[in-house]
Amino acid sequence: MSRSNPPIFDRRSVPKDAKELIWTAPDGWEIRQFEWLQPDEDARGSVLFMTGRADFYEKYLETFHDFHAAGWNVTSPDWRGQGGSGRCGPHPHVGHIDDFAIWVNDLAAFYRQWQNEHPGPHIVIGHSMGGHLVARTLSEQRIHPDAVILSAPMLAPAGGGMPEWGAHLVAKLFCAIGRGKRRAWKVSEKPLEPEVLRQGLLTHDAARYSDEFFWFRERPFVRLGPGSWRWVERAYASARRLRDKQRLEAVDTPVFVLATAIDELVDNATIERAVQLMPHAEMKLFGPECAHEIYREVDDVRNAALQASFEFLDRVAPSLNNL
Repeated sequence: MSRSNPPIFDRRSVPKDAKELIWTAPDGWEIRQFEWLQPDEDARGSVLFMTGRADFYEKYLETFHDFHAAGWNVTSPDWRGQGGSGRCGPHPHVGHIDDFAIWVNDLAAFYRQWQNEHPGPHIVIGHSMGGHLVARTLSEQRIHPDAVILSAPMLAPAGGGMPEWGAHLVAKLFCAIGRGKRRAWKVSEKPLEPEVLRQGLLTHDAARYSDEFFWFRERPFVRLGPGSWRWVERAYASARRLRDKQRLEAVDTPVFVLATAIDELVDNATIERAVQLMPHAEMKLFGPECAHEIYREVDDVRNAALQASFEFLDRVAPSLNNL
């Protein structure tokens, strides 16, 4: 008899053996959390996956499945102010934050508890804005995982053709005239270029792109639109802080960066500089076949990204069971 193929993972359904929980931050803010543990105590280790701006953990269920199938426990909280973790501004579809330090504090507090409750090795993965916040928290010595993977990290936003100092100044001016909590752009995910089609910025895979809209219908509370002007201003301020040469050179954690040369949402020069400064960092750079959401790209691209990720972890964070 022929051997049947394994079932295709359903990206539009939360796995039955996963849990959806609430974690309470030190200041009382409720953070929605996804938790998918291995069925026994022989886990390969534990992964903490931090999503990007306006994301929610349902978008990455397929990637969680890939890591879970490889033996990892998987945890993913929604950032404060997005997904199922409430909103920080008056408009439910505008992504607002008063300061990125709030998110850094959330991540540091969540990581401490997560690390104590989950077996190692402990891996933190951050995509886009999540990559920025993971890198910043790491560079400030607030977390000390065994390894880090950054997927298209927004170490600095792309300026849309405008120099960074100019884009930062524009954002400061809008905040100064009282528009800090209002949306900074209209349609696309790229500030200053609202006409760009959103899918083209994110992924070449139309089916995976459409998953997001399925979840908007299924769980309307996860939907979030453009960032606020305050978010933009604080993003540039945080990017400047993250460029600190001494802090980056002091990062002793192995770091693997996935990036794409055609990314129009994040600044690649800033990524390359950070990789050069961190002593144990390496990078896999994709070309025009890959847009911003690398783990949600077409099969050939995402499979290559996953394989590279697993090979990196096997090298730098071997299973404790095999030591």
